[in-house]
Amino acid sequence: MDHFVRRDGRLFAEGVPLTRIAELHGTPTYVYSEATIRTHFDRVREAFSTIETHISYSVKACPNLAICRLLQSLGAGFDVVSGGELARALEASGRGEEIVFAGVGKTDDEIRFGLRAGVFFFNVESRDELIAVSRIATETGSTARVALRLNPDVDPGTHRYITTGKRENKFGIDLVAARALAREATSLGGISIEGVHVHLGSQITDPAPYGEALDRLREPIADLRQFGHRIQWLNVGGGFGIFYRGGDAIPAESFAKVIVPRVRDLGCRLILEPGRFIVGNAGVLVTRVVRMKPSSEAGRFFVVCDAAMNDLIRPSLYGAWHAVWPVECAAASDVDLRPDEGILADVVGPICESGDFLAKDRRLPAVASGDLLAVRSVGAYGFSMSSNYNSRPRAAEVLVSGDRVRLVRRRETLDDLLGPERGLE
Repeated sequence: MDHFVRRDGRLFAEGVPLTRIAELHGTPTYVYSEATIRTHFDRVREAFSTIETHISYSVKACPNLAICRLLQSLGAGFDVVSGGELARALEASGRGEEIVFAGVGKTDDEIRFGLRAGVFFFNVESRDELIAVSRIATETGSTARVALRLNPDVDPGTHRYITTGKRENKFGIDLVAARALAREATSLGGISIEGVHVHLGSQITDPAPYGEALDRLREPIADLRQFGHRIQWLNVGGGFGIFYRGGDAIPAESFAKVIVPRVRDLGCRLILEPGRFIVGNAGVLVTRVVRMKPSSEAGRFFVVCDAAMNDLIRPSLYGAWHAVWPVECAAASDVDLRPDEGILADVVGPICESGDFLAKDRRLPAVASGDLLAVRSVGAYGFSMSSNYNSRPRAAEVLVSGDRVRLVRRRETLDDLLGPERGLE
C-alpha cells in the first residue's frame, strides 16, 4: 500500500524518520514517498499493458512540480482542468502533446492557451464549448483534437460530491444530445473529433460501473463514426479507490478486467486519468500537538494541533476518514491498545470554526503537547485543496527518496500572504 513503516516505535517515510523531517522543516508538513508513487504508477501501467494506453496523471490530485516531474520521468502525461494546471504541466514536461485539457468551464483565454501549447486532447463537455473551441481554433488557424465527454448516467456508488457521471451532475453531454451534436459538428471548422471521454467520479471501489458506462457508449460512438468522426481514443477517466481504513480498495487489475475488453471491442485506444490512485497513499501530513484540552464530556479530549482544515479540508468537506496516530508510539493503531489504555478524542486545529477537525471520535494513546501526529493517505487532495483561511500560511511539502529528504515547496511566510496586497493604496 505504501512505504511508511514503523520501526522501533517510530514512523518512517522510506528510510527517514518523520521526527527528523519535523526537525528539519517544522510542522505542519506534507511528506511524500517517491517509492510509493513509483509503485502505484507501475501497478496502473502493468494492469493495462495489454492495450495501447496513454496514462495522463490528474494534476489536481497533487500538483507539486516535483511530483509532476517524477511522473513525467516514469512515462506519464497529464490531465489538467485549468490554465494554471496547464502551466504546471508544461513547466514539468514542456510537451503539450502529452496533456489532456479537461474541465467544464474553460474560458476563451484558456482554450487559446491550450491551442498554443498543442495539447493532446481537449475534453469538451457541452455544445457551447465545442462551438467556442471551433471558433477560436479557426481564428488562430489551428486544429483542436477533441474528445466529447459524455454523461452515461451511471452511479459509481461513491460520495455525492465526487460523483461526476450521473444525469444531475454538471459534467458531460447527455447521450441523447450527443447524436445531434455529432451531426452538427460535421459543419464546424478547426476541430477534429477523435475521442470520447467518460469519467464517473472518484474513490470508486467497484469496477462494475465502468462496465455499465462503457456499454452505454456503444451507440454514441457508432453515431459519431457514422457522421464521419474518426473515433480512435476512449478516455475512461480515473477514480480508482485507494486505502484509507485498509481493505477499502481493490487492485488496478480488477478495473482492467472490466475496462480493457470493452475498449478493445469498441476499436479504440485507451486514455486513463489516474490521480488519487497514484499519489493518495503516498502522502502523510505531519502535525504537532499544541494543546490537550479536556472536553466537557467526561473522558473525552480535544487534541489541538497546528494543522487545521485549511491544511486538510477533506474531513470537514466530505466527512472523509483519515487514519491519525502518533509518530512515536509502540502501538501501531488503536487495535493494539489494551481496553484500559488511551483516550477518546477529537483531533482538531486552531481555526475559528467548529468544522475544523482532522478526526472525530478516535481512540488514541495518551498524547501530550509537543507530540507529533501523522495523518495518513493525504497525498491526493490534501495540499492541493489547502488555503490561507484565517490568514494561515500553507504548509511545506517534502519528497522522500530512500534516505534523501528534499524540500519541494517551502512553507509560506507572512510576507507571502501580505505581499499581493501591499503597495496598492
